[in-house]
Amino acid sequence: MGQTDSLLQKWLEIVIRLSMHNVVLFSKKRNLSISQISALMYIHRQNQCGISHLGSNLGITSAAASQMLDRLVKQQFITRQEDPNDRRVKKLTLTEKGKKILKKSFQARQYWQKDLIKMLTPEEEQKVQIALKILIHKSEDLVQPQKHKCNDDIR
Repeated sequence: MGQTDSLLQKWLEIVIRLSMHNVVLFSKKRNLSISQISALMYIHRQNQCGISHLGSNLGITSAAASQMLDRLVKQQFITRQEDPNDRRVKKLTLTEKGKKILKKSFQARQYWQKDLIKMLTPEEEQKVQIALKILIHKSEDLVQPQKHKCNDDIR
């Protein structure tokens, strides 16, 4: 267990460093903060959510989330609409422009992966696929209890 833990930790450090480097460069070029990119990703995963829930997920107050979201609305990346059943509740959704910028950020984050795959021999690639399938399967078991529903009426 000790060596597997150490190897996995080292691999995750490299993956995060390579991925975050590209996301930071991408966001700077587009005058977006990492928090804004994170907000867009969260709204995308939830499909629609409320301000409080988003702020809670990002670890910021509702007031700070609201200010950040104002900028995203002005940039036309998201819409903020009143819930027809309760005008106090605001629902956040991505616009087409928001979906496009998020898709580009995903591509920037994953750019290094293509170079890595090209470096693998066919035998190495097969071994990596087997290991990744195992890790994905086991990791999905960890993620399930952490899934949040954001479509409930959060104020």
